[in-house]
Amino acid sequence: MIEVGKKAPSFSLFDSSGVKVSLNDFIGRKVILYFYPKDITPGCTKEACDFRDFFPDFSKLQAVIIGINPDSIESHKKFIEKFNLPFFLLSDSNKVVANKYNVWKEKKFLGKTFMGVERSTFLIDENGRLLKIFRKVKVAGHVDEILKILKQK
Repeated sequence: MIEVGKKAPSFSLFDSSGVKVSLNDFIGRKVILYFYPKDITPGCTKEACDFRDFFPDFSKLQAVIIGINPDSIESHKKFIEKFNLPFFLLSDSNKVVANKYNVWKEKKFLGKTFMGVERSTFLIDENGRLLKIFRKVKVAGHVDEILKILKQK
């Protein structure tokens, strides 16, 4: 069960360079773990660019940004290069981590039902515990909201 105050589910996934990245690598730092549906789509690009634009502010707070979705390592690499993203994008092609965080959901769009990632963000403290959970994220203003919360912690 994913709950504020509990340990965040651990994971190890590959980044856009093919390097394995684990949540445990960041013990001692805050982590902004965000799940997004698809590389290089309007909402996901806006969200990623918002994180990019505030990246120096998050760095000053010793916070790491990690984006996860089922897209391939190659897709993530193109997304990072196209929009100059300075943070990790991890490939969860088997949806193992998406399922651990309960973000792999049934969705509806244009009358069709399909499985996909529910846009969600998890703030994790220096000890690996969940500080805050955002489900069904609306992109506008989201990154600013996260920054305000982290400045208070």
